[in-house]
Amino acid sequence: MTDAADRDRPDPLTVLRLLAEEVPSHRFEELLLRAERTCPPEERDRLEQAVRLAHVVHASQHRRRQREDGLAELVDTARDMTQPRDLGELMRVISRRVKRITKADMACIGLYEDDGTLSLHAAEGATTGMWAEVRPSTGAGEQAMTTGAPFWTADYLRDDRFEHCPQADEMVRAEGITSLLAVPLVHGDSTLGVLFCANRTVRHLTPDEIGLACSLAALGAVSLERAERLQDASDEVSELETDGFRTRTTLARLQQLADVHSHLMGLLLSGADLETLAQATADALDGTVQLRNPAGRIVTATGPLPDLDDNAVTEVSWDAHAQRTPIPYGEDTWIAPVVAGAENLGFAVLRPATPLIGEDERLLYLITQVFALQLLLRHGPAAAESPLPDELLDELIALPSGGSRRAHRLEQRLSRAGLDPAAPHVLLVARIEGGPHGRAMMWASSYAYRHGGLKTARDGNIVLLLPGTEASDTAHSVAGVLSAVLGHPVTVGASGPGRGPTEAGRLHQEAVRCLKALTTLDAVGSAAALDDLGFVGLLLSDGRDVSGFIDNSIGPVLAYDRHNDTELVKTLEAYFAVGASPSKAADRLHIHANTVSRRLERVATLLGPRWQQPDRALDIQLALRIHRMRALLRPDAAGPPQA
Repeated sequence: MTDAADRDRPDPLTVLRLLAEEVPSHRFEELLLRAERTCPPEERDRLEQAVRLAHVVHASQHRRRQREDGLAELVDTARDMTQPRDLGELMRVISRRVKRITKADMACIGLYEDDGTLSLHAAEGATTGMWAEVRPSTGAGEQAMTTGAPFWTADYLRDDRFEHCPQADEMVRAEGITSLLAVPLVHGDSTLGVLFCANRTVRHLTPDEIGLACSLAALGAVSLERAERLQDASDEVSELETDGFRTRTTLARLQQLADVHSHLMGLLLSGADLETLAQATADALDGTVQLRNPAGRIVTATGPLPDLDDNAVTEVSWDAHAQRTPIPYGEDTWIAPVVAGAENLGFAVLRPATPLIGEDERLLYLITQVFALQLLLRHGPAAAESPLPDELLDELIALPSGGSRRAHRLEQRLSRAGLDPAAPHVLLVARIEGGPHGRAMMWASSYAYRHGGLKTARDGNIVLLLPGTEASDTAHSVAGVLSAVLGHPVTVGASGPGRGPTEAGRLHQEAVRCLKALTTLDAVGSAAALDDLGFVGLLLSDGRDVSGFIDNSIGPVLAYDRHNDTELVKTLEAYFAVGASPSKAADRLHIHANTVSRRLERVATLLGPRWQQPDRALDIQLALRIHRMRALLRPDAAGPPQA
């Protein structure tokens, strides 16, 4: 019995045997319990010392195995990171690996942005989506980036060693995070961002665990830098490939454009007419082509475009001519100006079957060049129904009064263009009070053509010479239409009518004076002729049309007196002489006051209800005075003088 008990009694050699067998720690505690029953006190003390040493060795073995496992994970992670991946997939691999190696509840990567914030990516183990919206500029991540060393906190929300970010704290509460490790992602001298490991319980990491996370962060920083460079290189290669493809496509399209232009020029040189050129253009565009004159009327067309608004298309053509470039109209139509130097020959309306892109738009320019050349070959702008050049009106304005060979030549040019030099005409000078001047010039060219007149530009103003006798009505019409087209006020001064080419200079001077008078009278944005300005117009007029002034002011009253043998003029003179008092005028004329009142009512009917307004009354009094003086000095012109 004694020998068996001796054999079962544990000793330090038994501890070594168990340690060599790598048994669990609880087997050593069982050994100590047996020793209390079978061993004397001296042997139990030695055995307890051996067990304590065995625990130390066992813990060291456990830490070694952990380091070996961690190193194996690092090797696997490095192998994973060497695989070709895009940046997003690589960040997911890093987050997944660090979560598993550190046995964390959540892991993610924060990349440093130019505005000083961190953008979170590849969150593993997250239970909410708040991490994608948070861009912290302070917190544990900022602390790690500032120091360049890992930062560990066992209780994030209560840690006051760093400045908290409210958005980040809200996300931490929503995820239930307690402890957090932030490791900077450093590559060379640059910090790319931060690697985060978080736990939802209070946890104290060992130095080995923190060192393992730092090693993984170093590998991750190298891989991220490499992935970013590969991504940049891939983007550059893709961009170069795209540029190469675009260049090849552009060269091919330019070759096609050159072929189309050569074909059109060949047709032009072979004597093809506008219809043939338009059809060839439509075939090149695989669409519809219309050539229109400056007024918008169709000269030739390959097909109808019923959905077009002719007025709107003509207005767009003004912009196209002002910019001297094709302009898109709607979604599938282009308006291209047809010009030869400064001459507006019209415009082309083109609707290709497929949208034009890039160099295709140059085809429109080539097409309009061919149209312009064909129109010029047909004996110049007149064959294309183009307006006469601005220089013709400039020559008329500069023409001296009196007959001359130069005036005769201008009359012949006007006649060849279909204009009647002897017909009455008015001249307008329009000033644009803001807005696009080029658009206004294109409108003026089209307007002059439609009304059989001429236009030019002088001193920044538009000058129109139009057939007609009513200068005031024409000025108001032009001002109204042009203001609506431009969306800005227009001031118009007018003069006329006149006859013959030598009258243009005088009419221009009077219209310019009228325009200056409107400006002086604070009437910018209005329109008027000299006749509308009363005695001011009489003073500004070179012709000094006194009879016209008298007729405009009191002509109806004079005519009424002549036809009815009445004394309205005499009554008006007496009325103004006594300070516009009907009773005093009756005393002066030795008639009843009611008779004066009835005569004044007749005057109001003839001259209008505003005849006693100060400005109108002044013109009437001046006209009465001139009429009396002319009656005394020229009885043959004014008839018998009034008493």
